[in-house]
Amino acid sequence: MRYLIKCANNAFNDIIKLLGSEVYIHQSRINDKFGFEGSGFNWHSDFETWHSEDGMSRMRAVSASLMLTDNNEFNGPLMLIPGSHHFFVPCVGETPDHNWKDSLKSQRVGVPDRKTLARLAERGGIEAPKGPAGSLLLFECNTLHASNKNMSPWPRSNLFFVYNSVDNKLVEPFAAKHERPEFLAARKNCAALSMHDDFPELANQGVPPLSV
Repeated sequence: MRYLIKCANNAFNDIIKLLGSEVYIHQSRINDKFGFEGSGFNWHSDFETWHSEDGMSRMRAVSASLMLTDNNEFNGPLMLIPGSHHFFVPCVGETPDHNWKDSLKSQRVGVPDRKTLARLAERGGIEAPKGPAGSLLLFECNTLHASNKNMSPWPRSNLFFVYNSVDNKLVEPFAAKHERPEFLAARKNCAALSMHDDFPELANQGVPPLSV
């Protein structure tokens, strides 16, 4: 799988099919890049961090980025290297204590070397999926990705969820002394998610409006 960009409707079932099991939320957050101000983020694989600092054993997670604003070529869209999920790139260096306090602002530890990045980019290219607000981007947890600064006047805001297989719950971190906080790496609330629709009668297009 490279990546998939689509409408957010019915994506939950697609994620379950991709992972082949029930899922839970590993982490969620909002990524904001204000116009003229939003900073960039260095190349990295999320799985490398989650494996090292969270104790995620296998690549059984999918990242979902829901575009709350239009994502275009000017406002710092996510860039991905297609096919890079086939290669785990271990990063040299010791994980500092409580690295998450800095890594969420600027990725310095867990960044692949430039030679490997160049080789994978030559092999798979670099793509920047774009779409209008409401689009959903799904990508495999080991896919190398980065983003540029937002030099445009238009904000770029994305709601970010990580779905992890219930068969891939976290163990002790593989390369860190301490576990990250629950809001970054769920260990307590790992129950399988279920689909709930408050308005099942509106599931199909063209139905009469609800009576008041």
